[in-house]
Amino acid sequence: MSQAELTSLVRQIETCRACPLADSRTNVVPGEGKAPAALMFVGEGPGQTEDELGRPFVGRSGALLDTLVREELGLSRQDFYIANTVKCRPPHNRTPTQAEVEACRPFLTRQLALVDPAVIVALGQTAAAWFLGADVRVTLARGRVHEVDARALLVTYHPSAALRGGAMVVAQLRSDIARAGLVLAERR
Repeated sequence: MSQAELTSLVRQIETCRACPLADSRTNVVPGEGKAPAALMFVGEGPGQTEDELGRPFVGRSGALLDTLVREELGLSRQDFYIANTVKCRPPHNRTPTQAEVEACRPFLTRQLALVDPAVIVALGQTAAAWFLGADVRVTLARGRVHEVDARALLVTYHPSAALRGGAMVVAQLRSDIARAGLVLAERR
């Protein structure tokens, strides 16, 4: 992977007009972090703060994720890559439509190829469905390691769901992140 390839991909994302989300965005949110990286997190889509700053997971959800990853894995943002299934904020933070997800699919597919993670953590329903199909449910898919294109995939709750769901959901998210660390240690 060359930095030039990743920079070129970011430029493509910044000029994308493949779906209506481009009309309401302030900034695209391509993703960020170490590339290549052994660990990659994939979420749903940018929220308001992410749209304003052009960076993924920088609001309350991102702060929770950063804390849990630091506490459970000893890693910071410089140690992994993080992106979303869609690169523009859906209005009012609604769930992206299937058409919007499909419009961005080539971008995330290319990011996965360039970052080349051994372990992927899908954060929430939209990310889980991107990898495992529309019928997947986070509550049923979490707790196991799925193999996707010779990579380990773990499914867990989105940090925003954990913030809304209380201590039990935060504990489950924490546990899933810790498990990602164990799987990563096995795959290195």
